[in-house]
This record gives sequence, structure tokens and C-alpha cells, in this order.
Amino acid sequence: MSPTSIPATRKIVAPGFTGLTTVHEIAVSPESAVEQGRQLCAQLEEGNIVMLPQTPIFIPEEDRRLLLGQKQASSAYRKNIAYLPSDDRVTGLDGAEHEEVDSLRRIMRDYSRRSAEFLNLFLPPYARKWKLDFASFRPIEEQGRLARLHARTDLLHFESFPARPTNGARILQLFTNINPVQNRVWLTSQTFEAFGPRFARAAGLISLRHNLFKHSVGSVTRALGLSEVERPPYDEFMYRCQNAMKKDARFQETSPKHRWEFPPNSTWLVFTDGVSHAVFSGQYALEQTFLIPQSALVEPQRSPLAILEKMAGRSLTI
Repeated sequence: MSPTSIPATRKIVAPGFTGLTTVHEIAVSPESAVEQGRQLCAQLEEGNIVMLPQTPIFIPEEDRRLLLGQKQASSAYRKNIAYLPSDDRVTGLDGAEHEEVDSLRRIMRDYSRRSAEFLNLFLPPYARKWKLDFASFRPIEEQGRLARLHARTDLLHFESFPARPTNGARILQLFTNINPVQNRVWLTSQTFEAFGPRFARAAGLISLRHNLFKHSVGSVTRALGLSEVERPPYDEFMYRCQNAMKKDARFQETSPKHRWEFPPNSTWLVFTDGVSHAVFSGQYALEQTFLIPQSALVEPQRSPLAILEKMAGRSLTI
């Protein structure tokens, strides 16, 4: 299969900005699936979004009805119902929803399992090399949702998990819009490959020694009233970058942006650690996070870790 024979369309924007690849047909033969998967991995790692207009993740109608009936409180700490596959446990439930905890756990377990099965077939280079992280259900309308500054998803940011360091693994997220009538709308700007080095130089963080860097970030977390988590230098930098982007009102207002709309029943994948993104609007989305190790990447030199380590001249993982 040649690079132009993938049954997909690409919307390419300016260099250094996120584009969109829409996949119209999933390769069936093993040889075609491997080639298609490798090309799509490369596009994802470059900082693009891959979308399937009709989700390949089967979700029974009765499960959809139960999820759409959730009345999650619009609290900054209750934006998601989260599911941890390793513990088969759901969190983020309001008191009135505990009667349905078993049903919600089953639905989230099924979505997590089917997402993993799909990813193994769709992106063979990553197959069975990833670590399955949290799945989540996002029942609240994103537009106008109140949240603490650092918890806001409607501001451009690169994803970083303050309480779950990745130690250099990339954050691949798979989303499904189960809203029957409303698109989920994202805004994106520059990729980490284009923006990250500039931020690193401006902030002067990469040049700091490990112990000073840890102290600096620890001071920030204490000032914010957050519990400190032992993070590798890479995760400390990404978390600091995320927060600095959200706090910079001028950056948020003036950065060039592109708007993407994901229709009902669509699924899309994106390395959220490499795409500066903001969720503009939408309600009722499912999501599964995969942590992809550097060894599985088809273009590891484009990863945030590789870019930062090249600048730092040293390892940023532990």
C-alpha cells in the first residue's frame, strides 16, 4: 500500500499546526492493516488528529441511554466519571448515582476493553505495547463550565497528569462522542514540536540542574495547595508547561487556532501531550487513555521527551 492509498482524507493546515486525517475505511488484510497503521501512527506522532466518522467501538443503545441520563453536578471536581481498568473501579460519582454504580462500572469496563481491542487492530505498531490508563465519561457541557484555572479544559494546553507521571511515555487518547445531536468542538494551535522548544528556552527550565528543577516545581505545587508527587524531570516540565499556558491570558487570546468538529457517534485519536488543544463545547463523551512507550513509536524523535532531552543534553526520565 502506498502512502497515498490509505482510504482517508487529510486536512493540512500551516506547518507546525495540528491537522486532521479522516479515515473512511479500516484496512482488513493483515499487510494493509500494518501499513495503514504505521502511516496513521506517524500522522498522530507528527501532531495530527485521526478521526473515524462512525465509531468502531460498539456501545449498546441501552448503555447509551443510561449514560445520557446521568445528571452529573457541574463541580470543578466532578467533571468526569473515571474508570481505572486495573482496579475495575469507578470514581467521580455523585451520591444519587451510587445506585447505578454496577451498571456504570460495567459500561466503562466494556468501553475500555473494546477500545483496547480496536487499538490493537487499528494501530499495529502500538499493539500490546501500551499501558492502559484511565477511561472516563464526560457528561457536562464544556462551554461555560466552571472550574479552577488549572483544571480548565477550554484553554489551550498540552496534556500532563500531575498525579500519574508517564516518565516519558506518550499520552494517546481515544474519544467517542455519544451525544445524539451535538458536535464536540475542539480548538487546536501549534504542536509541541513547534512550540515546546520555544517555551523551554523562554522559561529557562531545561538548563536547570535536576535538584533545582524539582525544588522549583515543588514550590509551585505547594503554593497551589496541591499534594506533591515525585515526578521525573520530564513530567515536571510538562506539568509546568501546561499550567503556564493556561495562566497566560495573552497567549490564549492571540494564538492562531483551528476549529475541529467531531459529530455524534464519531471517534477520534490524538496524542494530547503533543497537540495544544482546548475543548470549546460539547457534552457526553467517552474517553480511553493509552500510555505509549518510546520503544513503540514509529517516529520517536518527534516525541516531547526526545525534543526536550536533545535540548537538555541529558536524560529527563528515571
